Amino acid sequence: MSVDFAAARTNMVESQVRTADVTDLPIQDAMRLVPREALLGANKAHLAYADAETEYAPGRWMLRPRDVAKLLQMLHPRPGERGLGIAAPYASAILEAMGLIVTRIDAREAPPPGAGFDVIVCEGAVTRAPTAWTAALAPGGRLGVVERAGPQGRAMLYLRTGDKVGARPMFDSTPPVLAGFEPVLGFTF
Repeated sequence: MSVDFAAARTNMVESQVRTADVTDLPIQDAMRLVPREALLGANKAHLAYADAETEYAPGRWMLRPRDVAKLLQMLHPRPGERGLGIAAPYASAILEAMGLIVTRIDAREAPPPGAGFDVIVCEGAVTRAPTAWTAALAPGGRLGVVERAGPQGRAMLYLRTGDKVGARPMFDSTPPVLAGFEPVLGFTF
């Protein structure tokens, strides 16, 4: 049985993205173009447009389409900006299709030194955004990541203004926590 991936992409945008109040047309257009199935490999391609997180490598997950679209929309990416995709193959491809210059790294890697990024996105949950990630933001730069220490996570928007970084919760999300970023359990004194 063959899958019509172009039709599946259109259906994903119409039924999962637009219905989640993602009104940014450049994001919708990019999501209609980027072949999400190509990022998963042949054995998981059929899962590419499901309303679920999909593991693309051990301990690494692509966010469900709704969540990656909402995460990108809150970052307000613009063509020509510098982006950093942290364990974010799909979000990085969307940003590139929108005209951003994107550097891709794994979550265990440190951001390139001295690089000031306008947009940083991570497609997995972490307990708390590492300081190295917020330090890589340019003035006016935005970081989108899901923070999760329990059963429920929150998509967080970090914004650098001057030498300070502020954070604001944006929406609920429950992606798996990235391998290596699990909460540390223990007693507090």
